[in-house]
Amino acid sequence: MNMTLGREKVCFLNTPTPLEQLETVSRELGIRFYMKRDDLTNYGTGGNKLRKLEYFVKDAQDRGATMLLTVGGAQTNHGRLTAAVAARYGFRSAIVAVDPYPGEISANLLLDGIMGCQVYLVREDGRTPDSQLLQDAVARVTKEWEEKGERVYFIPMGGSDELGALGYYDCALELDAQIREQGITNPHIIVTVGSMGTYMGLATAIANEHLDMKLTGIGIMPYRDIAGHALDYYERVKKTYGLEAVLKAEDFHINTDFDYGAYNNPVEDVRKAIYYMGRKEGIILDPCYTGKTFNAVKKLAERGELPKEDSYIMIHTGGIPGIYTKHHRSEMEVELMNYMHII
Repeated sequence: MNMTLGREKVCFLNTPTPLEQLETVSRELGIRFYMKRDDLTNYGTGGNKLRKLEYFVKDAQDRGATMLLTVGGAQTNHGRLTAAVAARYGFRSAIVAVDPYPGEISANLLLDGIMGCQVYLVREDGRTPDSQLLQDAVARVTKEWEEKGERVYFIPMGGSDELGALGYYDCALELDAQIREQGITNPHIIVTVGSMGTYMGLATAIANEHLDMKLTGIGIMPYRDIAGHALDYYERVKKTYGLEAVLKAEDFHINTDFDYGAYNNPVEDVRKAIYYMGRKEGIILDPCYTGKTFNAVKKLAERGELPKEDSYIMIHTGGIPGIYTKHHRSEMEVELMNYMHII
Protein backbone atom coordinates (compact mmCIF):
# COMPACT_ATOMS: atom_id res chain seq x y z
CA MET A 1 0.00 0.00 0.00
CA ASN A 2 1.54 3.31 -1.12
CA MET A 3 1.00 6.60 0.67
CA THR A 4 1.27 10.25 -0.43
CA LEU A 5 0.89 13.19 1.96
CA GLY A 6 -0.48 10.79 4.55
CA ARG A 7 -3.19 9.29 2.34
CA GLU A 8 -3.19 5.67 1.18
CA LYS A 9 -4.17 4.36 -2.23
CA VAL A 10 -4.88 1.02 -3.84
CA CYS A 11 -2.09 0.43 -6.37
CA PHE A 12 -3.62 -1.05 -9.50
CA LEU A 13 -1.93 0.86 -12.33
CA ASN A 14 0.75 -0.31 -14.76
CA THR A 15 3.00 2.62 -13.90
CA PRO A 16 5.31 4.21 -14.75
CA THR A 17 3.58 4.94 -18.06
CA PRO A 18 5.90 5.48 -21.04
CA LEU A 19 7.59 8.83 -21.68
CA GLU A 20 8.71 8.99 -25.30
CA GLN A 21 10.02 11.60 -27.71
CA LEU A 22 7.92 11.98 -30.85
CA GLU A 23 10.63 12.32 -33.46
CA THR A 24 8.57 13.37 -36.48
CA VAL A 25 6.51 15.94 -34.61
CA SER A 26 9.67 17.29 -32.96
CA ARG A 27 11.38 17.70 -36.32
CA GLU A 28 8.43 19.27 -38.10
CA LEU A 29 7.47 21.66 -35.29
CA GLY A 30 11.07 22.55 -34.48
CA ILE A 31 10.81 21.72 -30.77
CA ARG A 32 11.82 18.80 -28.56
CA PHE A 33 8.39 17.21 -28.09
CA TYR A 34 7.67 14.29 -25.78
CA MET A 35 4.48 12.52 -24.75
CA LYS A 36 3.69 10.95 -21.38
CA ARG A 37 1.36 8.09 -22.27
CA ASP A 38 -1.27 8.07 -19.53
CA ASP A 39 -3.71 6.89 -22.18
CA LEU A 40 -2.02 3.49 -21.84
CA THR A 41 -3.15 2.81 -18.30
CA ASN A 42 -4.68 -0.59 -17.89
CA TYR A 43 -8.43 -0.49 -17.16
CA GLY A 44 -11.49 0.71 -19.05
CA THR A 45 -9.40 1.66 -22.14
CA GLY A 46 -7.16 3.87 -19.98
CA GLY A 47 -6.81 7.53 -19.08
CA ASN A 48 -5.70 10.01 -16.47
CA LYS A 49 -8.60 9.56 -14.06
CA LEU A 50 -7.31 6.15 -13.00
CA ARG A 51 -4.48 7.77 -11.04
CA LYS A 52 -7.07 9.67 -9.00
CA LEU A 53 -9.27 6.62 -8.62
CA GLU A 54 -6.50 4.72 -6.82
CA TYR A 55 -7.17 7.08 -3.90
CA PHE A 56 -10.96 7.09 -4.20
CA VAL A 57 -11.14 3.28 -4.24
CA LYS A 58 -9.09 3.07 -1.04
CA ASP A 59 -11.24 5.70 0.67
CA ALA A 60 -14.44 3.96 -0.47
CA GLN A 61 -13.18 0.63 0.86
CA ASP A 62 -12.24 2.22 4.18
CA ARG A 63 -15.75 3.66 4.48
CA GLY A 64 -17.44 0.33 3.74
CA ALA A 65 -18.99 1.52 0.49
CA THR A 66 -20.55 -0.91 -1.96
CA MET A 67 -21.31 1.51 -4.83
CA LEU A 68 -19.39 4.31 -6.56
CA LEU A 69 -21.44 7.21 -7.89
CA THR A 70 -20.04 10.08 -9.91
CA VAL A 71 -21.16 12.91 -12.20
CA GLY A 72 -20.15 14.51 -15.50
CA GLY A 73 -21.39 14.82 -19.06
CA ALA A 74 -23.15 11.92 -20.76
CA GLN A 75 -19.83 10.96 -22.37
CA THR A 76 -17.73 11.44 -19.23
CA ASN A 77 -14.34 9.72 -19.40
CA HIS A 78 -14.10 9.89 -15.63
CA GLY A 79 -17.43 8.09 -15.34
CA ARG A 80 -16.26 5.35 -17.69
CA LEU A 81 -13.10 4.80 -15.64
CA THR A 82 -15.07 4.89 -12.39
CA ALA A 83 -17.18 2.08 -13.86
CA ALA A 84 -14.00 0.18 -14.71
CA VAL A 85 -12.48 0.29 -11.23
CA ALA A 86 -15.87 -0.42 -9.70
CA ALA A 87 -16.03 -3.62 -11.75
CA ARG A 88 -12.44 -4.48 -10.83
CA TYR A 89 -13.02 -4.07 -7.07
CA GLY A 90 -16.55 -5.41 -6.73
CA PHE A 91 -18.53 -2.17 -6.41
CA ARG A 92 -21.71 -1.26 -8.20
CA SER A 93 -21.41 1.99 -10.18
CA ALA A 94 -23.58 4.84 -11.41
CA ILE A 95 -23.17 8.09 -13.36
CA VAL A 96 -25.49 11.09 -13.19
CA ALA A 97 -25.38 13.65 -16.01
CA VAL A 98 -27.50 16.68 -16.90
CA ASP A 99 -27.49 15.88 -20.61
CA PRO A 100 -29.98 14.76 -23.24
CA TYR A 101 -29.91 11.22 -24.56
CA PRO A 102 -27.69 11.48 -27.67
CA GLY A 103 -29.86 9.18 -29.75
CA GLU A 104 -27.51 6.23 -29.61
CA ILE A 105 -25.49 4.19 -27.15
CA SER A 106 -21.96 4.77 -28.40
CA ALA A 107 -18.48 5.73 -27.20
CA ASN A 108 -18.30 6.00 -23.39
CA LEU A 109 -22.00 5.23 -22.96
CA LEU A 110 -21.46 1.91 -24.72
CA LEU A 111 -18.47 1.11 -22.52
CA ASP A 112 -20.41 2.12 -19.39
CA GLY A 113 -23.06 -0.45 -20.24
CA ILE A 114 -20.52 -3.15 -21.03
CA MET A 115 -19.06 -2.65 -17.55
CA GLY A 116 -22.46 -2.72 -15.86
CA CYS A 117 -22.69 0.95 -14.91
CA GLN A 118 -26.08 2.59 -14.37
CA VAL A 119 -26.31 5.91 -16.28
CA TYR A 120 -28.90 8.55 -15.34
CA LEU A 121 -29.45 11.33 -17.89
CA VAL A 122 -31.29 14.28 -16.35
CA ARG A 123 -33.65 16.32 -18.53
CA GLU A 124 -33.45 20.11 -18.28
CA ASP A 125 -36.72 21.88 -17.44
CA GLY A 126 -35.83 25.37 -18.67
CA ARG A 127 -36.08 26.83 -15.15
CA THR A 128 -33.74 25.03 -12.75
CA PRO A 129 -29.97 25.63 -12.99
CA ASP A 130 -28.01 22.58 -14.14
CA SER A 131 -26.06 22.52 -10.89
CA GLN A 132 -29.27 22.20 -8.90
CA LEU A 133 -30.67 19.56 -11.26
CA LEU A 134 -27.46 17.58 -10.81
CA GLN A 135 -27.49 17.91 -7.02
CA ASP A 136 -31.14 16.85 -6.83
CA ALA A 137 -30.57 13.88 -9.15
CA VAL A 138 -27.54 12.68 -7.17
CA ALA A 139 -29.61 12.81 -3.98
CA ARG A 140 -32.45 10.91 -5.65
CA VAL A 141 -30.18 8.20 -7.12
CA THR A 142 -28.29 7.84 -3.83
CA LYS A 143 -31.55 7.41 -1.93
CA GLU A 144 -32.81 4.87 -4.48
CA TRP A 145 -29.74 2.65 -4.13
CA GLU A 146 -29.35 3.02 -0.39
CA GLU A 147 -32.96 1.87 -0.01
CA LYS A 148 -31.85 -1.24 -1.92
CA GLY A 149 -29.14 -1.81 0.67
CA GLU A 150 -26.12 -0.23 -1.05
CA ARG A 151 -23.67 2.13 0.67
CA VAL A 152 -23.03 4.85 -1.90
CA TYR A 153 -19.67 6.64 -2.16
CA PHE A 154 -19.77 9.92 -4.10
CA ILE A 155 -16.85 10.97 -6.33
CA PRO A 156 -16.92 14.57 -7.64
CA MET A 157 -16.78 15.55 -11.30
CA GLY A 158 -13.51 14.46 -12.84
CA GLY A 159 -12.31 13.24 -9.46
CA SER A 160 -11.12 16.81 -9.02
CA ASP A 161 -10.97 17.53 -5.32
CA GLU A 162 -8.29 17.49 -2.64
CA LEU A 163 -8.06 13.68 -2.62
CA GLY A 164 -8.10 13.30 -6.41
CA ALA A 165 -5.27 15.80 -6.82
CA LEU A 166 -2.92 13.27 -5.22
CA GLY A 167 -3.03 11.12 -8.35
CA TYR A 168 -1.07 13.69 -10.33
CA TYR A 169 1.07 14.66 -7.38
CA ASP A 170 2.32 11.09 -7.76
CA CYS A 171 2.60 11.49 -11.54
CA ALA A 172 4.82 14.57 -11.15
CA LEU A 173 7.25 12.54 -9.04
CA GLU A 174 7.12 9.70 -11.58
CA LEU A 175 7.83 12.18 -14.39
CA ASP A 176 10.72 13.72 -12.46
CA ALA A 177 12.39 10.31 -12.20
CA GLN A 178 11.87 9.59 -15.91
CA ILE A 179 13.19 13.03 -16.91
CA ARG A 180 16.36 12.43 -14.90
CA GLU A 181 16.77 8.92 -16.28
CA GLN A 182 16.40 10.10 -19.89
CA GLY A 183 18.53 13.23 -19.41
CA ILE A 184 15.77 15.56 -20.62
CA THR A 185 16.79 19.19 -20.18
CA ASN A 186 14.53 22.14 -19.28
CA PRO A 187 11.35 20.04 -19.00
CA HIS A 188 8.13 21.94 -19.66
CA ILE A 189 4.98 19.93 -18.90
CA ILE A 190 1.83 20.66 -20.92
CA VAL A 191 -1.50 19.26 -19.80
CA THR A 192 -5.20 19.73 -20.45
CA VAL A 193 -7.22 21.76 -17.95
CA GLY A 194 -10.84 20.66 -17.65
CA SER A 195 -12.08 20.04 -14.12
CA MET A 196 -8.46 20.90 -13.11
CA GLY A 197 -7.57 18.00 -10.81
CA THR A 198 -4.77 16.72 -13.07
CA TYR A 199 -3.22 20.15 -13.48
CA MET A 200 -3.54 20.89 -9.76
CA GLY A 201 -1.86 17.68 -8.69
CA LEU A 202 1.10 18.48 -10.93
CA ALA A 203 1.27 22.12 -9.82
CA THR A 204 1.11 21.16 -6.14
CA ALA A 205 3.91 18.60 -6.44
CA ILE A 206 6.16 20.90 -8.49
CA ALA A 207 5.83 23.67 -5.88
CA ASN A 208 6.08 21.55 -2.74
CA GLU A 209 8.63 18.97 -3.91
CA HIS A 210 10.77 21.67 -5.59
CA LEU A 211 10.78 19.81 -8.89
CA ASP A 212 12.82 21.26 -11.74
CA MET A 213 10.08 21.60 -14.34
CA LYS A 214 7.71 24.21 -15.74
CA LEU A 215 3.97 23.59 -16.10
CA THR A 216 1.48 25.00 -18.61
CA GLY A 217 -2.20 24.11 -18.66
CA ILE A 218 -4.31 24.36 -21.81
CA GLY A 219 -7.91 25.27 -20.99
CA ILE A 220 -10.44 23.28 -23.02
CA MET A 221 -13.60 24.98 -21.76
CA PRO A 222 -14.47 28.52 -20.66
CA TYR A 223 -13.92 29.54 -17.03
CA ARG A 224 -15.08 32.85 -15.57
CA ASP A 225 -11.77 33.22 -13.69
CA ILE A 226 -9.52 30.24 -14.31
CA ALA A 227 -6.54 31.55 -12.30
CA GLY A 228 -8.79 32.41 -9.38
CA HIS A 229 -10.32 28.95 -9.51
CA ALA A 230 -6.83 27.41 -9.54
CA LEU A 231 -5.76 29.46 -6.52
CA ASP A 232 -8.88 28.51 -4.57
CA TYR A 233 -8.32 24.82 -5.43
CA TYR A 234 -4.66 25.01 -4.39
CA GLU A 235 -5.53 26.68 -1.09
CA ARG A 236 -7.91 23.83 -0.29
CA VAL A 237 -5.25 21.23 -1.11
CA LYS A 238 -2.63 23.17 0.86
CA LYS A 239 -4.87 23.33 3.92
CA THR A 240 -5.90 19.67 3.72
CA TYR A 241 -2.33 18.37 3.69
CA GLY A 242 -0.56 21.11 5.65
CA LEU A 243 1.67 22.11 2.73
CA GLU A 244 4.19 24.94 2.91
CA ALA A 245 4.53 26.41 -0.60
CA VAL A 246 2.73 29.74 -1.01
CA LEU A 247 1.34 30.36 -4.50
CA LYS A 248 -0.47 33.33 -6.05
CA ALA A 249 -3.00 33.36 -8.89
CA GLU A 250 -0.32 34.51 -11.34
CA ASP A 251 1.77 31.41 -10.53
CA PHE A 252 -0.74 29.22 -12.38
CA HIS A 253 0.12 29.35 -16.08
CA ILE A 254 -3.04 28.34 -17.94
CA ASN A 255 -3.56 29.28 -21.59
CA THR A 256 -7.21 30.00 -22.39
CA ASP A 257 -6.80 30.91 -26.07
CA PHE A 258 -7.69 27.51 -27.49
CA ASP A 259 -10.94 26.44 -25.81
CA TYR A 260 -13.02 27.55 -28.82
CA GLY A 261 -15.76 28.86 -26.59
CA ALA A 262 -17.33 25.65 -25.35
CA TYR A 263 -16.79 22.22 -23.82
CA ASN A 264 -16.59 19.19 -26.14
CA ASN A 265 -17.61 21.16 -29.22
CA PRO A 266 -16.66 19.99 -32.73
CA VAL A 267 -13.79 22.18 -34.01
CA GLU A 268 -12.14 21.86 -37.42
CA ASP A 269 -8.72 22.99 -36.15
CA VAL A 270 -8.83 20.32 -33.46
CA ARG A 271 -9.76 17.59 -35.92
CA LYS A 272 -6.85 18.65 -38.13
CA ALA A 273 -4.51 18.35 -35.14
CA ILE A 274 -5.90 14.86 -34.45
CA TYR A 275 -5.31 13.81 -38.06
CA TYR A 276 -1.80 15.26 -37.96
CA MET A 277 -0.85 13.29 -34.85
CA GLY A 278 -2.39 10.12 -36.23
CA ARG A 279 -0.58 10.43 -39.57
CA LYS A 280 2.80 11.47 -38.16
CA GLU A 281 3.07 9.28 -35.05
CA GLY A 282 0.24 6.71 -35.08
CA ILE A 283 -1.10 8.13 -31.80
CA ILE A 284 -4.82 8.82 -31.45
CA LEU A 285 -6.02 11.96 -29.67
CA ASP A 286 -9.57 12.85 -28.64
CA PRO A 287 -11.62 15.88 -29.76
CA CYS A 288 -12.49 17.23 -26.29
CA TYR A 289 -9.23 17.15 -24.32
CA THR A 290 -5.97 16.02 -25.92
CA GLY A 291 -6.95 17.17 -29.42
CA LYS A 292 -7.52 20.70 -28.16
CA THR A 293 -4.30 20.56 -26.15
CA PHE A 294 -2.11 19.36 -29.00
CA ASN A 295 -3.77 21.83 -31.36
CA ALA A 296 -2.61 24.57 -28.99
CA VAL A 297 0.95 23.17 -28.88
CA LYS A 298 1.09 22.88 -32.68
CA LYS A 299 -0.16 26.40 -33.29
CA LEU A 300 2.12 27.95 -30.64
CA ALA A 301 5.13 26.09 -32.09
CA GLU A 302 4.28 27.16 -35.64
CA ARG A 303 4.05 30.79 -34.45
CA GLY A 304 7.47 30.50 -32.82
CA GLU A 305 6.00 31.12 -29.36
CA LEU A 306 7.55 28.03 -27.70
CA PRO A 307 11.18 28.70 -26.66
CA LYS A 308 13.55 26.23 -28.34
CA GLU A 309 15.57 25.65 -25.17
CA ASP A 310 12.67 23.88 -23.43
CA SER A 311 11.72 20.21 -23.81
CA TYR A 312 7.92 19.97 -24.08
CA ILE A 313 6.20 16.99 -22.45
CA MET A 314 2.48 16.70 -23.21
CA ILE A 315 0.55 14.35 -20.95
CA HIS A 316 -1.80 12.20 -23.01
CA THR A 317 -4.74 11.95 -20.64
CA GLY A 318 -6.73 9.45 -22.72
CA GLY A 319 -10.35 10.09 -23.65
CA ILE A 320 -10.07 8.24 -26.94
CA PRO A 321 -13.70 6.93 -26.90
CA GLY A 322 -14.69 10.57 -27.51
CA ILE A 323 -13.92 10.24 -31.22
CA TYR A 324 -16.84 7.81 -31.46
CA THR A 325 -19.47 10.23 -30.15
CA LYS A 326 -22.05 11.08 -32.79
CA HIS A 327 -21.43 14.83 -33.05
CA HIS A 328 -17.68 14.37 -33.52
CA ARG A 329 -17.87 11.19 -35.60
CA SER A 330 -20.28 12.68 -38.14
CA GLU A 331 -17.87 15.54 -38.90
CA MET A 332 -14.93 13.15 -39.24
CA GLU A 333 -16.87 10.77 -41.48
CA VAL A 334 -17.39 13.55 -44.02
CA GLU A 335 -13.75 14.64 -43.91
CA LEU A 336 -12.33 11.12 -44.09
CA MET A 337 -14.62 9.70 -46.76
CA ASN A 338 -11.86 10.03 -49.39
CA TYR A 339 -9.94 7.31 -47.50
CA MET A 340 -12.76 4.83 -48.11
CA HIS A 341 -12.60 2.71 -51.26
CA ILE A 342 -15.16 0.08 -52.32
CA ILE A 343 -13.62 -2.28 -54.85
